[in-house]
Amino acid sequence: MTSLTTPSSFAKGSDISFGLGLMVIAVLIAPLIDIFSKLAIVTVPSAQITAIRFVLQMVFILPIVLWRGTLFDLTWKKTGLHMLRGGLLLITMLSFITTLKVMEVADAIAIFFVEPIILTILGSIFLKETIGWRRYTACAVGFLGALLVIQPSMEEVGWIALLPIVSGFGLAIFLLVTRMVAQSEDPWSMQFHAGLWGALFCGLLLLFGEGTGSAVFDPVTPDMTASLYLLCVGVVATISGVLGVYAYRAAPASVLAPLQYLEIVSATIFGWLVFGDLPDALKWLGIAIIIASGLYIIWRERRINKSAGIAPVSPAI
Repeated sequence: MTSLTTPSSFAKGSDISFGLGLMVIAVLIAPLIDIFSKLAIVTVPSAQITAIRFVLQMVFILPIVLWRGTLFDLTWKKTGLHMLRGGLLLITMLSFITTLKVMEVADAIAIFFVEPIILTILGSIFLKETIGWRRYTACAVGFLGALLVIQPSMEEVGWIALLPIVSGFGLAIFLLVTRMVAQSEDPWSMQFHAGLWGALFCGLLLLFGEGTGSAVFDPVTPDMTASLYLLCVGVVATISGVLGVYAYRAAPASVLAPLQYLEIVSATIFGWLVFGDLPDALKWLGIAIIIASGLYIIWRERRINKSAGIAPVSPAI
């Protein structure tokens, strides 16, 4: 998961095409993070997978941050915001990875994609953004679509099926906080410090969970196969994140945002190839409704921002 970036409002056609290409690759490979997490969670607690993902992300990004000279560009206010973002990122990742132990990857990702809907509603509440009845209606329809995916999942796995919504809330609040600092912060530094604090908070949870027998918080020594899965989680997350950062720097958010929904397609393909999982007809209907609602919200926001001359701040996830 990467930080927010603010692309130039004057992107050239060649830059936009380049950004589109990068974004397509990023979202198509992103579900591999969840595939490897689901493989690892068979023997490794979800908090440990989350912590290792944070640590590997930091290791891969550290040389870039050192080269850019932004690692120690800190104030107490910035540090506090980095801590908050790290905590929110921990909630987001831990909730989602825990879900993967019992849910199909495509189902979990589809439910998680109510996040743009949640972000729209929270933006209207906390940032006083003007949201018309059309987008509120799209939000309501999107939640109904999520319920179509959640309802059979709850029958299969219980209340854990709601964790992707918790994850969506965590990311939505994370993005709201990031909007506060994205204009003046280096995106690589933001990503590194969010990972740092997320790793520290996750380490504390593992410390207190050691010896409890918890399937979420009690750390284990992974075998060679699980270690390979964990390494793949960190590598793919970093590659996908870096591609997302540069995609949003090359092309406007309004152009790239709809491509995020390709992740559901690739997640379904990977889930079928690796685990033999395919959503049933009811879940496909719910997924279609979620995608349609999200795309409408993006289109509507793009139209309003264009009329007002506003360049949107973009989530590169």
